[in-house]
Amino acid sequence: MFNRMVRTAAAAGLLAGLMLTGVQHLQVTRIIAQAEVLESAGEAQPAAHTHADGAQHVHEGAHEAAHGAAHEEPHEAPHEHGGWQPEDGVERTLYTALADVSMAVGYGLLLAAAIGLRGRAVDWRSGLLWGAAGYAVFFLAPSVGLPPELPGTAAAPVAARQGWWIATAMSTATALAMLAFGRHWALKLAAVALLVVPHLVGAPQPLVHASVAPEHLQRSFVYATALANGVFWLALGALTGLFHQRFADR
Repeated sequence: MFNRMVRTAAAAGLLAGLMLTGVQHLQVTRIIAQAEVLESAGEAQPAAHTHADGAQHVHEGAHEAAHGAAHEEPHEAPHEHGGWQPEDGVERTLYTALADVSMAVGYGLLLAAAIGLRGRAVDWRSGLLWGAAGYAVFFLAPSVGLPPELPGTAAAPVAARQGWWIATAMSTATALAMLAFGRHWALKLAAVALLVVPHLVGAPQPLVHASVAPEHLQRSFVYATALANGVFWLALGALTGLFHQRFADR
């Protein structure tokens, strides 16, 4: 059973991950590139003002020049990228595909494990339902509080967002399982509560909401990401069901 789960996740994850890369390349990647240009322009603006101020201080005397240089240093730090980054074009696409496939294999393992624990025969049609559940758990529910964000968008601390995201995904997964497989009405009532509680608590938010990208670009990014993830999860579910059935027959 373990070998079947691993082979199922590897095969389904490879195909679904490559499909996700292709779908992202159609629109999501283009929107991110536009946001990165705006982010770079926003970072360059303060630096330009700083250099202009430094030139003015030079004419005012050595002390003022030194004072201006002291204020230039903090503004130069954001321009230094933290480590290696792939070049735009083929190299970036290849690394994106590698990341997508790795993520898809991981999610495929979760789906295959859940199907194995359920203990019933599946095919690609029932796999679509598993994929739709994964879409709700890992994208839709967390996106209610933490929608996809473009580069240059203010956000709460990473640890706080990750904690809320994990808690929301686990709560949603448990609630869907109780709704689908629970018999007693009390279980279904508890499932509804589990669905609502994370959103009543609320996702961590930044002190000030700000973004260098215009609102219409952010909105387009949310729609494009939702579509790409929907295609990905339905494909992953269907492929997981298909390969799980084939490896079981063997």
